[in-house]
Amino acid sequence: MTSRTKFIGAVEIGTSKVSVLIGELTQGSLHIIGVGECQSRGVIKGAVVDFRAASEATHTALMAAEQRAGTRIDEVYLAQTGGHLEGFYNEAAVNVSSADNLVSSPDIDTVCRLAKAKKLPEGRLVVHHLRRPFRLDGRNVPDPEHLVGQRLEAGYWTVHGVESLIAAHLHVIRGFNVRVAELILSSLASGAMLATTEEKQNGVLVIDVGAGTTDFVLYRDGCAQFTGVVPVAGSHLTNDLSLGLRVTDGQAEKLKLRFGRGTVTTKDRTEKVWLNGDFAIGDRQFSRHSIEQITAARTTELFEVVRKKLGPAFSPEKTAAGIILTGGSAKLPGLDEAAARVFGVQVRLGEAPGWVTENLRDPAYSSVLGLLHYGISSRADLAAPRRRTRTPGWVQKLFATA
Repeated sequence: MTSRTKFIGAVEIGTSKVSVLIGELTQGSLHIIGVGECQSRGVIKGAVVDFRAASEATHTALMAAEQRAGTRIDEVYLAQTGGHLEGFYNEAAVNVSSADNLVSSPDIDTVCRLAKAKKLPEGRLVVHHLRRPFRLDGRNVPDPEHLVGQRLEAGYWTVHGVESLIAAHLHVIRGFNVRVAELILSSLASGAMLATTEEKQNGVLVIDVGAGTTDFVLYRDGCAQFTGVVPVAGSHLTNDLSLGLRVTDGQAEKLKLRFGRGTVTTKDRTEKVWLNGDFAIGDRQFSRHSIEQITAARTTELFEVVRKKLGPAFSPEKTAAGIILTGGSAKLPGLDEAAARVFGVQVRLGEAPGWVTENLRDPAYSSVLGLLHYGISSRADLAAPRRRTRTPGWVQKLFATA
């Protein structure tokens, strides 16, 4: 990285809103100098379905951030989510080549290349190669170079998605004439922001409950072991309320925010709550118990789907640090209790680090804040040839072929 000041952006094109942050990066020090937001349009469950509408909303948020920062962005880190994202684990092993069994850089290059060599189905593109700890003669080692051993193993959790859907996100940003430095999973961004090094070592599950999708990442032994996306989130609670109570989506959203819960606590089934509370024409009463029942049922279902997707990768015994909840929908009261019941571990709402200003401490900003944190911290790894997660210029190649 050069010593000159760079202005980098983080962009999250979500289902409910587009969020943009601009950071001033000088000699490794980052200061957030611009924030931009716009109600999202043309995006459903993390996927762009109306390019023009999504572009207009994103460009509005970008311009607002640049105006507040008083500068143009040099490059951006772009969040990726959506039900089209999938992952698989693949590993490889090599015999150490030197006569004295000293692990060399070529040994590491070879085993990493083989572990990432599994071919993807047609029309799919790698978003991340997440390496788990190296194993040398059966024991985990953070860096095997210059250690003595006979058999070196490496494994990667590879995340891939539909090329056309990824390209749509990239073209939205390209329309603003700014370079995309890297695509980053929303779950990894949130995890980088909220989970400590110790928690990642001991085992922690970070769940980001947004409006259209729920993203999650499971850490163990200091590394991301498993990631996933569930196309169910806060908007589905709203939809259930709309159908169950026969109200509009706007009214259902209002009831969810005021009275929704992840667990049922109201025992009096006759207790009523007002839609607006102003007793004006059109104001109506609803059963508080019914509202809680609807939101609690969908919340439990959501966490059960996440646990099912994790499968044997998750176990309470190996997740000593428990679960960290974040995302715009994570503020629903009782959400932590619902998660604890499903997973059988302690659950807490994620808290932003102390340096984050008050206006950005809301859980809804965890992912976009994490984009800057994760992107900057990955630069050192990307600079090392044998630790690159993808070939140079892959974003530009996608532009050329899309």
